[in-house]
Amino acid sequence: PGFVSEMVYHSSYNEEQGVRQMCNMSILPLKTKYKGPAPQLKADRPDVIDEALRFFKANVLFRNYEVKGPADRVLLWLTYYAKCCLKKIEKCNKQDAEKALYQFAIENFQIPGDSGFVFGGFFHNPKGRQEADTVRAYFTQMRQELGIRLVELVYANNANAPSKWWICFNKRKFMNLA
Repeated sequence: PGFVSEMVYHSSYNEEQGVRQMCNMSILPLKTKYKGPAPQLKADRPDVIDEALRFFKANVLFRNYEVKGPADRVLLWLTYYAKCCLKKIEKCNKQDAEKALYQFAIENFQIPGDSGFVFGGFFHNPKGRQEADTVRAYFTQMRQELGIRLVELVYANNANAPSKWWICFNKRKFMNLA
């Protein structure tokens, strides 16, 4: 177990002070134009979506992930979501991928507390309807923003076909899930 935790990348936001917590995760500031509960990141530093995409190719290879703080739960969920997005766009051109990921971002999905939420053991259930609505809005906000950034990375060199260096990760399971 110690070897795995040394290799996995963790969020730099784990020690962040004054961050709102819900479902045992951080509601972190984002660089986004999408409305939602996440505050706008004002500092000139990567947000948690940048971290998830930067660490994706390394973190996606692991079957275990030792959570070291509430921001790691967000990173974990974003890694899983990015993996699901890559499956959706593996045969798309850039324009179709943008449409597919926007639709995917806004469709119904599970949050902590729902049966079928893939990381039930990592997150606490919402403390009520209002918290559940906030968490759903936060996840939607992150899904929309991650989709846009992922498309820019995957189609950086060719708008007609996704990069094989991203799509190749579709063959791998992340934490034995997707």
